Amino acid sequence: MQFNYHNFKEAFTTEHTLLSLSIRWGFIVILVGVAIGSVSALFLHLLELVTEIRIEHAYLLYGLPIGGLSIGLLYHYYGGETNKGNNLIIEEYHTPDKTIPFKMFPLVLIGTLTTHLFGGSAGREGTAIQMGGTIADQFTSLFKLDPEDRDTLLLMGISAGFASVFGTPIAGIFFAFELMLFKKFNIKAILPVIITAYISHYICILWGINHTVYTVDALASYSLTTLASIALAGILFGITAYLFIHSTKLWNKLFTNFITYPPLRPFIGAIIFIILILLIGSTDYLGLGVPIIVNSFTYQMVWNVFLLKIFFTSLTLGAGFKGGEVTPLFFIGATLGSFLSIYLDLPVSLMAALGFVAVFSGATKTPIACTFMGMELFGIEYAILLALTCFIAYRVSGKQSVYNSQYKNNNKTSVSKLN
Repeated sequence: MQFNYHNFKEAFTTEHTLLSLSIRWGFIVILVGVAIGSVSALFLHLLELVTEIRIEHAYLLYGLPIGGLSIGLLYHYYGGETNKGNNLIIEEYHTPDKTIPFKMFPLVLIGTLTTHLFGGSAGREGTAIQMGGTIADQFTSLFKLDPEDRDTLLLMGISAGFASVFGTPIAGIFFAFELMLFKKFNIKAILPVIITAYISHYICILWGINHTVYTVDALASYSLTTLASIALAGILFGITAYLFIHSTKLWNKLFTNFITYPPLRPFIGAIIFIILILLIGSTDYLGLGVPIIVNSFTYQMVWNVFLLKIFFTSLTLGAGFKGGEVTPLFFIGATLGSFLSIYLDLPVSLMAALGFVAVFSGATKTPIACTFMGMELFGIEYAILLALTCFIAYRVSGKQSVYNSQYKNNNKTSVSKLN
C-alpha cells in the first residue's frame, strides 16, 4: 500500500484541530462551572445571612421603602439594559446584539440581598440565572467565540446557575434548554451544558452550602381514582400558575402607568406591602418562606396561604424589587397541594411535592425540568405522578410565562411558521 502524504497530513491536521477544540472547551467548561458554583455559594451564604439578620431584627421591615428606593435609583441611573433581568439573557440568546454587561452581576446580587434584608417576598432563581448568564457570556470575547458557541455559553451559564442554587443539576440542564424553548438547538451544546451544571453544583457543595431537604414519606397507589385526583390537582396548579403570572403583570402595569418615575415604584410598593403585612399580622410571607414550604410537607395548610403568597410576591416583583419567582412558586404550589390533600384523599407530603414543582412548571413553561427537579428532590419513584401534574399544569396555565421575552419569542416563531 502506497503512503499518501497529503491524506496523512489532512488527517493529522483534523485530529490536531479536534484535540485543540476539546482542550479549549474543557478549559472553558471548568472555568465557567467553578466560577458560577463559587458565586452561587457566596450568594446563598449572603442570602442566608441577611435572612437571619432580618428575622432577628423585625424592625428592618420598616426599612423596605428605603431599600426599594435604593434599588430603584441604582437600576434607573446605572442599570440600563440590565433592568430587563432574565429577559435580557433570553433576548440575547435568540437575537444576539452584544455581550451581557458585567454590571448585571453585582446589580442583581445587591438588589436581591437588599430585597431580602428588608423582607420583600421574592426568590433567588432570577439572581442565579442572571449571574450565571453574565459570567458565562464574558468568556465570549475572552476566547473569541462565534455566535453558535456563544449560545452554548449562555446555556451553560443558565444551567450552572440553576443547578448550583437549587442543588438540582439535571433540572438545571433541562431548564436551560426549555427556557429557550429548545430553539437554536445544537447537539454540540449538550455535553458542555451537562458538565458545567454538575461542576457548579459540586463546587457549591464543596464551599459548604447545604440545600434544603424535603421529605415525601408516602406513595399513593396508581389507581384510576388516584390518577384522576392528581389530574384534577394538576388543573388547579395550572390555574394557580396563570393567576401568579397575571397578578405580577397587573401590578407591574399599575405601577408603570401611575408612577412615572421608576425609582418611586418599589418605594410606594413597599409602603403598600408593609401596611398589608401589618393588617394580616403575619411574617410568614416575607422573604423566601422556606420554613413554611418545609411545614407544608407535614401539616395541612389553610386555604388562603397560597393566595397570600401570590399577592405579596406579585406585589414585590411587580413594584420592581429584585430576586426571582421560583422559590415563591415552590411556596405557592406546596401550600396549595398541602391544602388540597384532605379533599383529594391523598398524602399531605405527596401533594405538597406535586404542587411544589407543578405550579413552577406552569409559570415558567418548563415541565421537563420540573419533572426532573421533582425526581431529584423527592425520589424517582414519583416520576409518573410528577410528570402528570407538571405537564397538565403546563398546558392549563396558558401560553404566557413569568418571563415576557420567552412568550414574545414563542409568538414570533409561531407567526413566522404560519407565513
